[in-house]
Amino acid sequence: MKNWMMATLPAGAMLAAGLMALPATAQAPAAPQGGCFRGQLDEGYCDNDRNLVADTPEAARQRDPSTLVFTYTPVEDPALYASQFRPFVDHLTRCTGKRTVYFQVTSNAAQVEAMRSGRLHVAGFSTGPTAFAVNLAGAVPFAVKGGPDGFESYRVVMLVRADSPYRTLADLKGRRVAHTSATSNSGNLAPRAFFPGLGLKPDEDYRVLYSGGHDRSVMGVNAGDYDAAPVASDVYSRMVARGQVRGDNFRVIWESDPFPTSSFAMAHDLRPELQEKIRQCFLEYRFPEAMARDLGGNDRFWPATYAEQWAPVRAVADAVNAPYTRAAFDEESRKELEAEARRNAARTQTQSGGVHNVPQAAGAAGGGAAAPAPARQP
Repeated sequence: MKNWMMATLPAGAMLAAGLMALPATAQAPAAPQGGCFRGQLDEGYCDNDRNLVADTPEAARQRDPSTLVFTYTPVEDPALYASQFRPFVDHLTRCTGKRTVYFQVTSNAAQVEAMRSGRLHVAGFSTGPTAFAVNLAGAVPFAVKGGPDGFESYRVVMLVRADSPYRTLADLKGRRVAHTSATSNSGNLAPRAFFPGLGLKPDEDYRVLYSGGHDRSVMGVNAGDYDAAPVASDVYSRMVARGQVRGDNFRVIWESDPFPTSSFAMAHDLRPELQEKIRQCFLEYRFPEAMARDLGGNDRFWPATYAEQWAPVRAVADAVNAPYTRAAFDEESRKELEAEARRNAARTQTQSGGVHNVPQAAGAAGGGAAAPAPARQP
């Protein structure tokens, strides 16, 4: 099978454009005093150096926590990542001299709100949610995973069953296609940006069903619940490598140009010396063999910036008029929470002997839906 996940880009290369359930009302940081250029950032953050991320505030508002809280995007089962990142969490404890703990989050919204409210200090955000985290939570991306030759990228791939008659995007007209969630870059926004130009309009030419996640989309195609699904190639490849699905059961009928994978970001208001130490701890670390295997062969972190590496992601959002604003975040969060409630109800019905599977239509209960909450996924 073609190794979709391990497409890498030279470090610094510009891509082409193409701890707990937290309340949605978490308080924003106090508004800064004096002159403040915000750009796309929410109130409470300044970008006076025009690099698209929040500036470190004055000394009185900087933080130096005794315990660092770290987490990774829940694009798959959160328990998997808690185990996979354990060696790195131990490394952060030794390297920073501060106790570091891993906290599992079950939604991208909870992850963004955790950093916004000050409860999360360092995190791996998936591709789309990175922009929400930057604009709404003061996250400052500084690294991405990669290998010896450069950082990891992924592609959007359209999966169908290998025994299906579908061989081109045009073959999917009138079919059931799973998108992951309203906020996902690869699972929703990129397809909506790219497919119309290729003669296939989501919602018009095919019925969009929100699965709630990339792994759920893959499993749904495998089971025949969906005819096709656009998913992140790195998630799909990991599922094949772990034996969750067989690669020869699928056919890829379309793929995009590369996108960056998860960003690793820190809170903007950490003391500058601590920020620099965290950055150093990331960049000097080499993944142990088991961790590298679990993370697709990546063995290190590469430096990255939001302004450069996330330019194509912002371009996709602009193309489909999906701004990374608080209003958009709250609306998508509401839709996704409603979708999760419907999935839980369907799961309960299944466990009691009811229907096998009830995918969620895009128009149900107000429009989009998916995982427990928002923030754009890979």
